[in-house]
Amino acid sequence: MRFIYAGLGLFCVGLAVVGIVLPLLPTVPFLLLAAFFFANSSERLHSWIVDHNIFGPMILDWRDHGAIRPGAKKAATVSIAAVFGLSLLLGAPGYIIGIQAVVLSSVLFFIWTRPNG
Repeated sequence: MRFIYAGLGLFCVGLAVVGIVLPLLPTVPFLLLAAFFFANSSERLHSWIVDHNIFGPMILDWRDHGAIRPGAKKAATVSIAAVFGLSLLLGAPGYIIGIQAVVLSSVLFFIWTRPNG
């Protein structure tokens, strides 16, 4: 199971890097997912992330209650809006804008329907 969590964490980091290099994906939600997966992949990473002042409470809330802190929700929303706005500004083709609208609105719906941590 630890290898699966580590692989999922690396996958999420990869998606976050793609979101930074190509403005197609929001980065903050994928970084939070990566932290969650890494926290479950190794005892050392788990203790470091859980002891972290910011990530620790978020990861524990998410793991135990499915909750996301309001600050993380706002940061994710800002990153999603920035990605979508940058795509519009760069004149991305209509089909990419459409795909982004569906995917990003689904991510926002998931984030904002979780209880506050």
